[in-house]
Amino acid sequence: MSPRPRRSYDQYCSAARALDAVGDRWTLLIVRELLAGPRRYTDLHADLPGVSTDVLASRLKDMEREGLTTRRRLPPPAAAYVYELTERGAGLLPVLEALGAWGAAELGERRPTDAVRAHWAALPLRRALRRAGAGEGTVEVRLEEGTFHVRAGDAEDGGPVYGDGPAPGEPDARLTLDAGTCAAVCRGELGLRRAVREGRAGVTGEGTAAKALREP
Repeated sequence: MSPRPRRSYDQYCSAARALDAVGDRWTLLIVRELLAGPRRYTDLHADLPGVSTDVLASRLKDMEREGLTTRRRLPPPAAAYVYELTERGAGLLPVLEALGAWGAAELGERRPTDAVRAHWAALPLRRALRRAGAGEGTVEVRLEEGTFHVRAGDAEDGGPVYGDGPAPGEPDARLTLDAGTCAAVCRGELGLRRAVREGRAGVTGEGTAAKALREP
């Protein structure tokens, strides 16, 4: 099968050129998933409910062609292929963060048809942690939907920004939120320090992040 022709706005504008590369449906959400590190195709498909297998495969090929991702084979016994972001692809982190901040007001209340994954709160909570002065460390977050960990600071070493499951090693803080509190924080209506102060969020640990979140 020949590759899909590359579509372009054919405009000499940096925004148009950027949208040539990432403007297709699902592309930025695939980047969101790959900010957690290398992922198998099946993992991506599971965490992108609503995307067809054909569309996902097509987007991944387009992203590799644009230099946003690479594909490599894991050594035995895994022997599976994983997709991961290139340096160019990882450079979309501030774009996704800005887009998420802009779209926070659109969240509203969760609809009955809305899918949810715990780690989808990683980028909004990372933004809230930075506003709370949480430093550069890792924070483990426990939600009703599951547990993940997120790096509050910049991932200058090119490592994952967040990951599913408990933090490797001892995190700077462990943060526990119920669904309503998490949604309010993600919408920008509630700061993390206020949530802790009012007893709507629990925090444990003695790292910089934990101390910052406990400040009045």
